Amino acid sequence: MKSYYMTDIGSMRKMNQDYVYCSDEEVGILPNLYIVADGMGGHKGGDYASRESVISIVEFVKENTECVTPISLLESAIRAANKKLVEDSESNEELMGMGTTVVVATVLGNSLYVANVGDSRLYLIDNEEIRQITEDHSLVEEMIKRGEIERREARFHPNKNIITRALGTANDLEIDFFEIEMEQDNIILMCTDGLTNMMDDDEIRDTVTGDKNNYNSAVERLIKKANSYGGKDNITVILATN
Repeated sequence: MKSYYMTDIGSMRKMNQDYVYCSDEEVGILPNLYIVADGMGGHKGGDYASRESVISIVEFVKENTECVTPISLLESAIRAANKKLVEDSESNEELMGMGTTVVVATVLGNSLYVANVGDSRLYLIDNEEIRQITEDHSLVEEMIKRGEIERREARFHPNKNIITRALGTANDLEIDFFEIEMEQDNIILMCTDGLTNMMDDDEIRDTVTGDKNNYNSAVERLIKKANSYGGKDNITVILATN
């Protein structure tokens, strides 16, 4: 695997509460590991939640080499991170109310394993299409399912930033898992909503596939475009390819 990533404060925020981790090399028993987190909860809380959740997941993966499957390992790592955030929130008044999204991925052979909580996303992209693998845990996604709004309206809805699941907010945590067979030309895109609230999926695909020989440049172009459209939130992007 080869990965390219960038995180940016955006045009309107005073601090970056996103956190990103990329390893194309082995992490514990996993051959690679990619994580994006988007924190929430006050000046200190959001930054702490995203950073500590990622650090906790990585440390757990490194230290636990007996899990049977990638999914079981990712689940245990995320639950350990959630437990730590809940305990930290309960013991530190400045961190009360904090939480974070997280999307985690690893690739073994042609199989992509994904775990997700919140509205940070993972897509698969090729020349023909962009396909969102994760499902947003958000108020507007629930409204779409109930038929209250059209999907095309979601990006501009005033409540688009309200999420329904996050690490650190409760002891009980529901996690989504996905196992996908990748095609040879698939590109993995992982990102926070600072990108997807500023750009629609087709423009993201066109930007990524516009120069297949330079994915680092594609990441930079995505960040630049999101900022040019307003940059209303922190923006984090990972592109990974076989």
